[in-house]
Amino acid sequence: MRYITFTNGKEQKFGALLGERVIELGKHGFPATMLDFIQAREEVWAAAKAFCLDDPASGVSLNQLRLLAPLPRPGKIIGIGLNYMDHCREQNVKVPERPLVFAKFGTAVTGPYETIEWDAALTNEVDYEGELGVVIGKTVRRVTKETALDYVFGYTVANDVSARDLQFSDKQWVRSKNLDTFCPFGPAIVTADEIPDPQTLALRTKVNGKVLQDSNTSEMIFGVRELIAFLSRSFTLEPGDLILTGTPHGVGVFRNPKIFLQNGDLVEVEIEGIGKIENHVSVLMH
Repeated sequence: MRYITFTNGKEQKFGALLGERVIELGKHGFPATMLDFIQAREEVWAAAKAFCLDDPASGVSLNQLRLLAPLPRPGKIIGIGLNYMDHCREQNVKVPERPLVFAKFGTAVTGPYETIEWDAALTNEVDYEGELGVVIGKTVRRVTKETALDYVFGYTVANDVSARDLQFSDKQWVRSKNLDTFCPFGPAIVTADEIPDPQTLALRTKVNGKVLQDSNTSEMIFGVRELIAFLSRSFTLEPGDLILTGTPHGVGVFRNPKIFLQNGDLVEVEIEGIGKIENHVSVLMH
Protein backbone atom coordinates (compact mmCIF):
# COMPACT_ATOMS: atom_id res chain seq x y z
CA MET A 1 0.00 0.00 0.00
CA ARG A 2 0.95 3.61 -0.57
CA TYR A 3 -0.07 6.15 2.03
CA ILE A 4 0.02 9.91 1.54
CA THR A 5 -0.70 13.20 3.25
CA PHE A 6 -2.47 15.75 1.07
CA THR A 7 -4.58 18.87 1.01
CA ASN A 8 -7.60 19.79 -1.04
CA GLY A 9 -6.73 23.44 -0.54
CA LYS A 10 -8.38 23.78 2.85
CA GLU A 11 -6.97 21.28 5.34
CA GLN A 12 -4.41 18.52 5.72
CA LYS A 13 -5.70 14.99 5.20
CA PHE A 14 -4.39 11.43 5.20
CA GLY A 15 -5.21 8.68 2.75
CA ALA A 16 -4.27 5.71 0.61
CA LEU A 17 -3.09 6.09 -2.97
CA LEU A 18 -4.30 3.44 -5.40
CA GLY A 19 -3.10 4.28 -8.87
CA GLU A 20 -4.51 7.74 -9.55
CA ARG A 21 -7.25 7.49 -6.90
CA VAL A 22 -7.02 8.68 -3.29
CA ILE A 23 -9.14 7.28 -0.47
CA GLU A 24 -9.35 9.62 2.52
CA LEU A 25 -9.15 7.15 5.39
CA GLY A 26 -10.26 9.48 8.16
CA LYS A 27 -13.72 9.63 6.60
CA HIS A 28 -14.09 5.89 7.07
CA GLY A 29 -13.23 5.51 10.74
CA PHE A 30 -9.47 5.16 10.40
CA PRO A 31 -6.90 7.53 11.97
CA ALA A 32 -6.92 10.97 10.38
CA THR A 33 -3.15 11.51 10.23
CA MET A 34 -0.20 9.48 9.04
CA LEU A 35 1.43 9.49 12.46
CA ASP A 36 -1.73 8.32 14.22
CA PHE A 37 -2.13 5.59 11.60
CA ILE A 38 1.43 4.34 12.05
CA GLN A 39 1.05 4.35 15.82
CA ALA A 40 -2.18 2.30 15.52
CA ARG A 41 -0.15 -0.80 14.55
CA GLU A 42 -0.77 -3.92 12.49
CA GLU A 43 -4.45 -4.61 13.06
CA VAL A 44 -5.45 -1.16 11.85
CA TRP A 45 -2.99 -1.32 8.94
CA ALA A 46 -4.48 -4.62 7.81
CA ALA A 47 -8.04 -3.34 8.13
CA ALA A 48 -7.24 -0.22 6.11
CA LYS A 49 -5.60 -2.27 3.36
CA ALA A 50 -8.58 -4.61 3.15
CA PHE A 51 -10.99 -1.67 3.06
CA CYS A 52 -9.12 0.07 0.23
CA LEU A 53 -8.66 -3.05 -1.87
CA ASP A 54 -12.34 -3.92 -1.53
CA ASP A 55 -13.27 -0.85 -3.60
CA PRO A 56 -10.12 0.56 -5.27
CA ALA A 57 -12.11 2.74 -7.68
CA SER A 58 -13.60 4.82 -4.87
CA GLY A 59 -12.17 8.09 -3.58
CA VAL A 60 -11.13 11.15 -5.56
CA SER A 61 -8.71 11.76 -8.39
CA LEU A 62 -5.12 12.50 -7.39
CA ASN A 63 -4.96 15.43 -9.80
CA GLN A 64 -7.50 17.30 -7.67
CA LEU A 65 -5.16 17.29 -4.67
CA ARG A 66 -1.78 18.64 -3.59
CA LEU A 67 0.59 16.15 -2.02
CA LEU A 68 2.44 17.14 1.14
CA ALA A 69 5.32 15.37 2.85
CA PRO A 70 3.81 12.03 3.91
CA LEU A 71 4.90 12.69 7.50
CA PRO A 72 4.72 16.48 7.80
CA ARG A 73 6.63 16.41 11.10
CA PRO A 74 8.50 13.17 11.83
CA GLY A 75 9.36 12.51 15.44
CA LYS A 76 13.06 12.24 14.64
CA ILE A 77 14.93 12.55 11.36
CA ILE A 78 18.19 10.62 11.55
CA GLY A 79 20.73 11.07 8.80
CA ILE A 80 23.58 8.71 7.90
CA GLY A 81 26.73 10.05 6.30
CA LEU A 82 29.16 8.31 3.98
CA ASN A 83 27.11 5.11 3.68
CA TYR A 84 27.68 4.07 0.05
CA MET A 85 30.78 2.32 -1.22
CA ASP A 86 30.69 4.33 -4.44
CA HIS A 87 30.42 7.59 -2.43
CA CYS A 88 33.60 6.62 -0.54
CA ARG A 89 35.35 5.80 -3.80
CA GLU A 90 34.54 9.18 -5.36
CA GLN A 91 36.08 10.95 -2.34
CA ASN A 92 38.99 8.50 -2.04
CA VAL A 93 38.31 8.04 1.67
CA LYS A 94 38.32 5.01 3.94
CA VAL A 95 35.09 3.11 4.47
CA PRO A 96 33.66 4.01 7.90
CA GLU A 97 33.93 1.36 10.59
CA ARG A 98 30.50 2.30 11.94
CA PRO A 99 27.62 4.50 10.74
CA LEU A 100 28.16 8.25 10.83
CA VAL A 101 25.02 9.64 12.46
CA PHE A 102 23.60 13.15 12.36
CA ALA A 103 20.17 14.73 12.82
CA LYS A 104 17.88 16.78 10.65
CA PHE A 105 15.13 18.96 12.10
CA GLY A 106 11.41 18.65 11.43
CA THR A 107 11.39 22.26 10.24
CA ALA A 108 13.53 21.21 7.26
CA VAL A 109 10.72 19.00 5.92
CA THR A 110 8.92 20.01 2.76
CA GLY A 111 6.70 18.25 0.25
CA PRO A 112 7.64 16.04 -2.70
CA TYR A 113 6.83 18.76 -5.22
CA GLU A 114 7.50 21.90 -3.17
CA THR A 115 10.29 24.40 -3.74
CA ILE A 116 13.73 24.08 -2.17
CA GLU A 117 14.80 27.59 -1.26
CA TRP A 118 17.53 29.44 0.60
CA ASP A 119 18.98 32.90 1.07
CA ALA A 120 21.92 33.70 -1.22
CA ALA A 121 23.45 35.75 1.61
CA LEU A 122 23.71 32.55 3.68
CA THR A 123 24.93 29.91 1.22
CA ASN A 124 25.95 29.55 -2.41
CA GLU A 125 27.04 25.89 -2.44
CA VAL A 126 23.86 23.84 -2.07
CA ASP A 127 24.07 20.18 -3.04
CA TYR A 128 21.57 17.39 -3.76
CA GLU A 129 21.69 13.98 -2.05
CA GLY A 130 19.14 11.42 -3.24
CA GLU A 131 18.39 8.91 -0.48
CA LEU A 132 16.19 6.02 0.59
CA GLY A 133 14.06 6.99 3.58
CA VAL A 134 12.98 4.40 6.15
CA VAL A 135 9.91 5.05 8.32
CA ILE A 136 9.81 3.25 11.66
CA GLY A 137 6.52 1.54 12.53
CA LYS A 138 7.09 0.18 16.04
CA THR A 139 9.12 1.23 19.06
CA VAL A 140 12.65 -0.15 18.69
CA ARG A 141 15.29 -0.57 21.38
CA ARG A 142 18.31 -2.86 21.16
CA VAL A 143 17.17 -5.11 18.34
CA THR A 144 19.33 -7.44 16.31
CA LYS A 145 19.87 -6.95 12.62
CA GLU A 146 18.07 -10.26 12.01
CA THR A 147 14.78 -8.83 13.35
CA ALA A 148 15.31 -5.15 12.50
CA LEU A 149 13.12 -5.05 9.38
CA ASP A 150 10.13 -6.19 11.48
CA TYR A 151 10.04 -2.65 12.89
CA VAL A 152 9.81 -0.85 9.54
CA PHE A 153 6.47 0.63 8.50
CA GLY A 154 7.60 1.61 5.03
CA TYR A 155 9.94 3.40 2.66
CA THR A 156 10.02 6.75 0.91
CA VAL A 157 12.18 8.90 -1.40
CA ALA A 158 14.18 11.75 0.13
CA ASN A 159 16.69 14.45 -0.75
CA ASP A 160 19.13 15.33 2.03
CA VAL A 161 19.82 18.83 0.71
CA SER A 162 23.13 20.15 2.05
CA ALA A 163 24.83 23.56 2.13
CA ARG A 164 28.43 22.51 1.59
CA ASP A 165 30.02 25.88 2.38
CA LEU A 166 28.27 25.89 5.77
CA GLN A 167 29.13 22.23 6.32
CA PHE A 168 32.84 22.73 5.79
CA SER A 169 33.15 26.14 7.48
CA ASP A 170 31.17 25.08 10.56
CA LYS A 171 33.15 21.81 10.73
CA GLN A 172 29.96 19.98 11.71
CA TRP A 173 26.71 19.29 9.91
CA VAL A 174 23.80 20.70 11.92
CA ARG A 175 23.33 24.05 10.19
CA SER A 176 24.22 22.86 6.69
CA LYS A 177 21.62 20.07 6.75
CA ASN A 178 18.77 21.94 8.38
CA LEU A 179 17.84 25.05 6.48
CA ASP A 180 14.10 25.26 5.92
CA THR A 181 13.01 23.10 2.91
CA PHE A 182 16.23 21.02 3.03
CA CYS A 183 14.38 17.74 3.57
CA PRO A 184 11.86 17.10 0.78
CA PHE A 185 10.47 13.57 0.78
CA GLY A 186 7.57 11.51 -0.53
CA PRO A 187 5.53 11.30 -2.63
CA ALA A 188 4.18 8.44 -0.51
CA ILE A 189 5.24 5.96 2.12
CA VAL A 190 5.24 2.51 0.52
CA THR A 191 4.59 -0.18 3.12
CA ALA A 192 7.34 -2.64 3.94
CA ASP A 193 5.46 -5.62 2.50
CA GLU A 194 5.81 -4.00 -0.94
CA ILE A 195 9.62 -3.78 -0.56
CA PRO A 196 10.78 -7.19 0.70
CA ASP A 197 14.47 -6.32 0.22
CA PRO A 198 15.45 -2.65 0.58
CA GLN A 199 19.00 -3.45 -0.56
CA THR A 200 18.12 -4.07 -4.22
CA LEU A 201 16.63 -0.72 -5.29
CA ALA A 202 17.87 1.46 -8.13
CA LEU A 203 18.32 5.11 -7.12
CA ARG A 204 18.70 7.99 -9.54
CA THR A 205 19.01 11.76 -9.15
CA LYS A 206 18.61 14.23 -12.00
CA VAL A 207 19.16 17.97 -12.17
CA ASN A 208 17.45 19.66 -15.11
CA GLY A 209 16.99 16.26 -16.72
CA LYS A 210 20.67 15.25 -16.51
CA VAL A 211 21.42 12.10 -14.50
CA LEU A 212 23.96 12.95 -11.79
CA GLN A 213 23.46 10.02 -9.42
CA ASP A 214 22.82 6.51 -10.72
CA SER A 215 23.33 3.74 -8.21
CA ASN A 216 21.64 1.02 -6.19
CA THR A 217 20.95 0.53 -2.50
CA SER A 218 23.07 -2.63 -2.72
CA GLU A 219 26.03 -0.20 -2.55
CA MET A 220 25.17 0.70 1.06
CA ILE A 221 27.96 -0.03 3.52
CA PHE A 222 25.46 -0.46 6.36
CA GLY A 223 22.11 -1.72 5.11
CA VAL A 224 18.74 -0.90 6.61
CA ARG A 225 18.96 -3.87 8.98
CA GLU A 226 22.36 -2.82 10.28
CA LEU A 227 21.34 0.81 10.66
CA ILE A 228 18.26 0.05 12.74
CA ALA A 229 20.21 -2.35 14.95
CA PHE A 230 23.06 0.15 15.39
CA LEU A 231 20.84 3.16 16.10
CA SER A 232 18.56 1.28 18.49
CA ARG A 233 21.54 0.38 20.68
CA SER A 234 22.04 4.07 21.40
CA PHE A 235 18.51 5.50 21.54
CA THR A 236 14.90 4.46 21.15
CA LEU A 237 13.40 4.62 17.68
CA GLU A 238 9.69 5.41 17.73
CA PRO A 239 6.79 5.04 15.29
CA GLY A 240 7.00 7.85 12.75
CA ASP A 241 10.77 8.36 13.00
CA LEU A 242 12.51 8.77 9.64
CA ILE A 243 15.96 7.42 8.81
CA LEU A 244 17.77 8.85 5.78
CA THR A 245 20.14 6.07 4.80
CA GLY A 246 22.87 7.97 2.96
CA THR A 247 23.56 9.00 -0.61
CA PRO A 248 25.53 7.33 -3.44
CA HIS A 249 28.22 8.77 -5.66
CA GLY A 250 27.60 11.71 -7.94
CA VAL A 251 26.96 14.57 -5.50
CA GLY A 252 27.92 17.97 -6.79
CA VAL A 253 30.68 18.88 -4.38
CA PHE A 254 32.96 16.03 -5.49
CA ARG A 255 32.55 16.60 -9.22
CA ASN A 256 35.13 18.30 -11.38
CA PRO A 257 34.00 20.96 -11.94
CA LYS A 258 31.70 21.13 -8.92
CA ILE A 259 27.96 21.33 -9.52
CA PHE A 260 25.78 23.24 -7.07
CA LEU A 261 22.08 23.93 -7.34
CA GLN A 262 21.05 27.20 -8.96
CA ASN A 263 17.94 29.32 -9.06
CA GLY A 264 15.35 27.69 -11.34
CA ASP A 265 16.86 24.19 -11.28
CA LEU A 266 14.64 21.11 -11.13
CA VAL A 267 15.89 18.27 -8.91
CA GLU A 268 14.37 14.81 -9.31
CA VAL A 269 15.09 11.82 -7.09
CA GLU A 270 13.62 8.46 -8.05
CA ILE A 271 13.85 5.08 -6.31
CA GLU A 272 12.71 1.85 -7.88
CA GLY A 273 9.40 0.58 -6.54
CA ILE A 274 8.74 3.70 -4.45
CA GLY A 275 8.37 6.73 -6.70
CA LYS A 276 9.85 10.10 -7.55
CA ILE A 277 10.03 13.53 -5.98
CA GLU A 278 10.51 16.68 -8.06
CA ASN A 279 11.56 19.96 -6.47
CA HIS A 280 12.30 23.28 -8.13
CA VAL A 281 14.97 25.55 -6.66
CA SER A 282 14.49 29.18 -5.65
CA VAL A 283 17.40 31.30 -4.41
CA LEU A 284 16.29 34.35 -2.46
CA MET A 285 18.19 37.50 -3.41
CA HIS A 286 18.37 40.80 -1.52
